[in-house]
Amino acid sequence: MTQTQGGPPAQAGPPSSSAGLSQDPPDRTITTAGAHLPALADGVQLLGPAEGSGYREPPSLVRRGDGQTLQLTRLLYLVLEGADGTRDLDAIARHVSDGSGRLVSADNVRTLMDSQLLPMGLLRLADGSQPEVRKSNPLLGLRFRYIVSDPERTRRITAPFAALFHPLLVVAVTAAFLAACWWVLMVKGLGSATHEAFEQPALLLLILAVTILSAGFHEFGHAAAARKGGATPGAMGAGLYLLWPAFFTDVTDSYRLGRGGRIRTDLGGLYFNAIVAVAIMGLWWATGFDALLLVVVTQILQMVRQLIPLVKYDGYHILADATGVPDLFQRIKPTLLGILPWRWGNPESKVLKPWARAVVTIWVLVTVPVLLFSMVMMVLSLPRLLATGWASVGKQQEALAASLSAGDILGVTVRALAIIVVAVPVLGVVYIVVRLLRQLVTGLWQKTRGKVAQRIVAMGAVAALLGGLAWAWWPDGGTYRPVQAYERGTLGDATRTILPARDGAALRQGAAGRTVALWPAGTAKPTRDNPQLSMVLVPAGASAAPAAGGGSDAGPAAAAPSWVFPFDRPAAPEGDGNQALAVNTTDGSVQYSVAFALVWAEDGQPVTTTNEAYAYANCSACAAVAVGFQVVLVVGQTDVIVPQNLSAAANYNCLDCLTYALASQLVLTLDGPLDGDSKHQLEALWAQIAEYGRNIRDVPLSDIQATLNGYKEQITAIVKGASVTSASTPPPSVSADPSPAPTPSAAVVEPSGPGTVPARDPNPAPTSGATAPTGQYTESPQPTSSVAYPTQAPTPDSGYGSTPVPVPTSSAG
Repeated sequence: MTQTQGGPPAQAGPPSSSAGLSQDPPDRTITTAGAHLPALADGVQLLGPAEGSGYREPPSLVRRGDGQTLQLTRLLYLVLEGADGTRDLDAIARHVSDGSGRLVSADNVRTLMDSQLLPMGLLRLADGSQPEVRKSNPLLGLRFRYIVSDPERTRRITAPFAALFHPLLVVAVTAAFLAACWWVLMVKGLGSATHEAFEQPALLLLILAVTILSAGFHEFGHAAAARKGGATPGAMGAGLYLLWPAFFTDVTDSYRLGRGGRIRTDLGGLYFNAIVAVAIMGLWWATGFDALLLVVVTQILQMVRQLIPLVKYDGYHILADATGVPDLFQRIKPTLLGILPWRWGNPESKVLKPWARAVVTIWVLVTVPVLLFSMVMMVLSLPRLLATGWASVGKQQEALAASLSAGDILGVTVRALAIIVVAVPVLGVVYIVVRLLRQLVTGLWQKTRGKVAQRIVAMGAVAALLGGLAWAWWPDGGTYRPVQAYERGTLGDATRTILPARDGAALRQGAAGRTVALWPAGTAKPTRDNPQLSMVLVPAGASAAPAAGGGSDAGPAAAAPSWVFPFDRPAAPEGDGNQALAVNTTDGSVQYSVAFALVWAEDGQPVTTTNEAYAYANCSACAAVAVGFQVVLVVGQTDVIVPQNLSAAANYNCLDCLTYALASQLVLTLDGPLDGDSKHQLEALWAQIAEYGRNIRDVPLSDIQATLNGYKEQITAIVKGASVTSASTPPPSVSADPSPAPTPSAAVVEPSGPGTVPARDPNPAPTSGATAPTGQYTESPQPTSSVAYPTQAPTPDSGYGSTPVPVPTSSAG
């Protein structure tokens, strides 16, 4: 906050004393004629016409004794000007007539005083007493003000700082500030500063203290800028803005300045923030404490926040003074009504100059939706905000107790401040919501006084609103759930919290919804408070839906689509990649996919080969088995060895089905090519492995991985026994490690039907093989038979083999 007023309102609240027009006793009159001549109330100052105004007829400004600045028409201002305590009504009428060029009678003056000036608290009452006025109490106003410096002290303290607004000094500070921002945010970064600050609570407290003091120094900038332009700053102090501590400076006297002087006053606080940032950079250069750089960031954040023109921060005042319309919020209703075609000719729509009206209209069209949306979202998210604040306060309280028991005074201070920082905004939101509801109810009640039908409709609308809030705030298990780290917190997520999406909608990261996930039995299930990683089936789109049947009884059944699963099909392997993909969509069948490959990497080429095995089923009483086996022999020096071994198994809409995927990969490095005997041994062994792959359908699933691990050991033994170097040469290594270490990977999905194990078909279908290119042996038969086996998932251990571990999962159906 930088100013005590966001701009002169059209009028203040009505008087709260018995001097009100409608509440005077019969024996007391408010007429201005009589023994006491009309005179201004104590403290009223006539500031004169507003310079650089955006109104076609510039208003005249008057400041009341309580600091409230009002804008009046020229006619009312002339009446106040004439009410100096020495003129009667006739003399005041002559003064107004001479000043306005219109004939004004004493009765006209009496009417203006009784209906306008007295209710605004600008004139003394008829008996000479001072009026009691009730100051306006806007929702976005500063409350609980505490004066730290009276006007005289403020003027004395801020006088030396006016010299900082010399043009050359302003240019130098601005350039240094922009350079510091670029260096901190784009070059240096904040990682070391954040680490250093949180490692040392004393530095964190120092940063907080400097940030608070800089907020006070920000107000010095406004006061000094006002003095630079010739205005007189008023009191300085602190208060609560939406229940958040804020400093303020009374610079209402700057309304007497021209547009340039007012804008300089508005920008003075931001300029002093820049001075603080430049000074902190100098201190960092002298001390080397990276934590000080966080102060520069806090200054940037303060300046960005102050430039927001939607509420009464510096940005609001800059816009108001630039347009010459100091009462932007009071222009919302006339502007919205003036947009309606049937009100285009209304005089109220033409009080502003065309360019000012255009700017104000844009501001209204942006501000009103944003504020309304913010209020609605604030009301709807209040339960989760309360839950999050409560959980955070609980954690900070535990840390506070630990610091107390350890005697850590600095830790106690930091935790206490953290509790305050968490509690204040939550209380502020609660306060705003309660006040909005109270103003709505009381406002409708007063407006419908004496109108029974309208009151019934209004109270019915209020009852509907309260019912909706009760529904939105009703505790149903998830309403008062703290915000979690994995949640994105987008506007769409906030909307779906109140209006959940249908179950068929796609699930996105960080969003709430329902889906099917594969999770091992016997392990703790994930919760909202303790989320865990899991495989999630995400629908790929309408193309994944099964094809419709033909609809003819005589024709054959429609063929199953090639891909029916709610996730993307694995991409085809690239280069030397090896992939086994078994997809079964036929009831009562077994689909095998076997891919064996031997890959040689020579001449220092990068080793980025992939070995993949995927098994997917969408059928009943069926199975899909995928086995991928790859051996990579790296000859000579290679700088890049990044092999990948991947496997996945999943069933979707299955009943009594099985999916089994095993990917096993061996990577060996050699100093040079194999000798003749070793090469013949390897070729003979690989022929045996290829034959095993052709007949793998006859092998129980529980034996496949053990057999492949045995082949790995034999290949490693052949490579180790090759005589390719002298006795002093170290033996060949496996992968990037000096010792052999194969990288098996497996994924299994057990039958989803409880207690059912399909039987083996004694007559499996024959298999087909594929020839391998030079230097690579590949077997990828895909036989089909009605075979199903019990399932288990191999998991890698520290040696060549692996230990089978059962992994029960849930079906996606």
